[in-house]
Amino acid sequence: MGRVKYTNSDIDLMARMMRAEAVGEGKLGMLFVGNVIVNRAKADCLDFRDVRSIPQVIYQVQGGNYSFEAVQKGNVFYNRARTAEKKLAKKNLEFWREHPSKYALWYFNPYAPCPPTWYDQPFSGQFKNHCYYEPAAGSCDSVYMG
Repeated sequence: MGRVKYTNSDIDLMARMMRAEAVGEGKLGMLFVGNVIVNRAKADCLDFRDVRSIPQVIYQVQGGNYSFEAVQKGNVFYNRARTAEKKLAKKNLEFWREHPSKYALWYFNPYAPCPPTWYDQPFSGQFKNHCYYEPAAGSCDSVYMG
């Protein structure tokens, strides 16, 4: 079993999200985004207490909007997931975790330098245009496990 329980349909959905959010940042950029998705499914804290599955993470609503811009704007479905993205999604679901998204629960593209915190969460690093943020110390121990 992987880092979280998943189905083939979850692989497809996650691959489409990774492509929609980070295709311009290449395979590594898509892996970083995929890692945030898996981390949210694993996290039992903060805004992620009630999300345990990939669809729950991707379709989560926070503050009246979908959490991910690709879902808000509808472009998560602009194309089917290709085999390459499916392989990346499965890699995330099974084992892949790397800095700067290793423990990150959030990312965004600020179109400017990355701020040192985002909603009081510390900056963990940047890859190309995306800034990654992990939970503040002691606020989400579950994300640091497995």
